[in-house]
Amino acid sequence: QVQFVESGGGLVQPGGSLRLSCAASGSPFSISVMGWYRQTPGKEREFVAAISWGGAFIYYADSVKGRFTISRENAKNTVYLQMDSLKPEDTAVYYCAAAKGNSYRRPSDFDSWGQGIQVTVSS
Repeated sequence: QVQFVESGGGLVQPGGSLRLSCAASGSPFSISVMGWYRQTPGKEREFVAAISWGGAFIYYADSVKGRFTISRENAKNTVYLQMDSLKPEDTAVYYCAAAKGNSYRRPSDFDSWGQGIQVTVSS
């Protein structure tokens, strides 16, 4: 079982930036893919970005492509989500997650989840 510590959320004005961090512990060697999802009240959890643990592939949702950047630092077992040009519609609780397999498009593809961190984009 992998545990996560997420940090970096908060309140930012439209057009601003935030960087989320997700530090994994427990059994990080079992991770194949790390992902970021987000969720707003009354809506399903939405895919944001994913990166293979070895960095061979990276995928983004169309809604964040060109604005968000996912990266990882294996030595620290940490994955980051750099969010630039933030919009009010990016407001959500953001979750990091780990998958043992190579699929990433659905929440059910992931085996372990962080506790979630609030990101609010508002003037």
